[in-house]
Amino acid sequence: MKYYELTKEEQKLLNEVEKGEWIQVPNFEKEKKRFQEIAKNTLNKTKNINIRLSERTLAKLKRKAAEEGIPYQTLASSILHKATA
Repeated sequence: MKYYELTKEEQKLLNEVEKGEWIQVPNFEKEKKRFQEIAKNTLNKTKNINIRLSERTLAKLKRKAAEEGIPYQTLASSILHKATA
């Protein structure tokens, strides 16, 4: 089993669930199916693309990604996702 460190908010929610303080939402099955569909659509396979960038632009992208602590391809994908949303 993997160990995950919970934030204070996550720990509070877990404690509430364990104490039985949560109640089931109305139309649970309908809502469950709706969220399953959302998750399925979110997890669709990705497609590879090729894009030509100047060396300078690529260097800036890599530097920005390093500052944020993420891979540069993930940053590029995030930028494109935000621009098309």
